[in-house]
Amino acid sequence: MSIKGKIYIALVLITILSIVVLEMTKPKELNWFPSYAIHHKIPFGSIVFKDQLQRLADSLNLVERPPFEFLKNDSVNGSYLFYNGGINFGEDELERILNWVDKGNTLLVAATDFEKALLDTLHLRTKSVNTVDNFNNEYQVQLVNPYLNNSVAYKFDRPNTFFHFNKIDTSQTQVLGFIDKFHGENKTVQDSLINIIKQPFGEGQIILSTFPQAFTNYFILNSPNQNYTAGLLSYLNMTEPIFLDRYYKDGKKFYTSPMYLFLNTKSLKWAYYTVLVGVLIYILFEGKRKQRAIPVAKQLTNQTVAFTRTISNMYYENGKHKDIAHHKIQHFLEYIRNSHYLNTSELNEAFIKNLASRSNNSIEDTRALFNYMNNLNKKSQINTIELERLNTLIENFKSHNQWKTKK
Repeated sequence: MSIKGKIYIALVLITILSIVVLEMTKPKELNWFPSYAIHHKIPFGSIVFKDQLQRLADSLNLVERPPFEFLKNDSVNGSYLFYNGGINFGEDELERILNWVDKGNTLLVAATDFEKALLDTLHLRTKSVNTVDNFNNEYQVQLVNPYLNNSVAYKFDRPNTFFHFNKIDTSQTQVLGFIDKFHGENKTVQDSLINIIKQPFGEGQIILSTFPQAFTNYFILNSPNQNYTAGLLSYLNMTEPIFLDRYYKDGKKFYTSPMYLFLNTKSLKWAYYTVLVGVLIYILFEGKRKQRAIPVAKQLTNQTVAFTRTISNMYYENGKHKDIAHHKIQHFLEYIRNSHYLNTSELNEAFIKNLASRSNNSIEDTRALFNYMNNLNKKSQINTIELERLNTLIENFKSHNQWKTKK
């Protein structure tokens, strides 16, 4: 190899090594996926909330089953807490939850929006917050209860979608919190964009919040936001069992895919993709180069005519004119049966007239042909001239029939 080629290879290796080093030393990007999972340490996980709730509650139970199955046990009493980006219970499950609340229990559901059946039951409506003039995407939330230091507005600057209650049943619904766009350090929430409500239901109560981000690591760890989450939890009786849902979460508890390790690590993910591209290129180019030529298979030809001609020549050269004439007559009778659909068992005058009319031959020519064939059948030996005359008469007979067909 020339010196110039070695220099090129060295430069390529140095470039690849530099890229690998830069990728390995580059700080890992934050994962902003809204998982709400209590085992996730990412910004929108909720491990911090779970740890604090475990410290405050006398009895915390993590529920990994759907509520429809979990609430079959009549001994379950206390407060049931749900929070996620989206929660849709379904008709049967919602009915079982509401029956459970009716017995004197507390239900707290925090989601960006709620299913229509739940809103209709509580006579509520929701609407998304207008974000046209909020260029910084900053919001503030506030609790109403004066005992919870409601003069403080808690900031949040990473919402995906914000909803508020634009219609409530004022005779039954108690407002617990507001939401508004953030416009300054001293700005307080004065607009009635309601985002937390409480409503009695039977002997129990239901609390709905359109701000599930209040339970995430990102919100709680930005002081003093932890006071907002604590104030919301003050509406729950901490001396009774607290049931924290793990079923309705966008983040998985565990990863069932064996490819998770590759796809979750950026360097391994790109290495995996590079191998796939390399394999594809190898298949395309090496497959073309190594593929054998497919031989052309010739179509089989019909050798029936050639075989028949060979057999007839053998008979003719051996002087077996009588046999040839016999076969010739039999084939001609077969031709009449197939082409004119006539019975050849009795070759009488009626048959000759019928055949003549169907084949476009005269009765005299047809009668002469069959008389000649009858004479040949009576002879023990025939000569070449007689055989050739038989062939001529048959071919002439067929030619008239072909002319009739074309016409």
